[in-house]
Amino acid sequence: MKKLIYITALILAIAFFSCSKDKQTDEEKIQEYLTQNNITAVRHESGLYYVIKTEGTGANPNANNTVTVHYKGFLTNGQQFDGTTTSPATFKLSGLIPGWQIGIPLIKKGGDITLILPSVLGYGTQGVGSIPPNSVLVFDIQLLDVK
Repeated sequence: MKKLIYITALILAIAFFSCSKDKQTDEEKIQEYLTQNNITAVRHESGLYYVIKTEGTGANPNANNTVTVHYKGFLTNGQQFDGTTTSPATFKLSGLIPGWQIGIPLIKKGGDITLILPSVLGYGTQGVGSIPPNSVLVFDIQLLDVK
């Protein structure tokens, strides 16, 4: 029984330190990206960084809203992995990745923001499509409408 408790505690400790290391690595990647690109960003308590280019007008969106946006998503190496080209995209805010759920409400309709997301607020350890697992993501988002 003591051996089982010891093994369980060891596994939990390894998992905890692995998560802490991932957060530290993301923070280091974000700081390096900000420095290399001469960006002064604000750090949100969630760990995301943002730069509000235009605040917009009206009420801030909330999780119950549907948002219409133009956006571009990049890896920190500058590779674009997604974005709108000619037509905007419309999404239910509550259905988006955590970084967007936190970041988009920082602006209002007509606002423009850059979000730099640690992997945990993006696609995490899974990745998706051309986005590798544990990737820091950069999004340029223009909020066109809120309903």
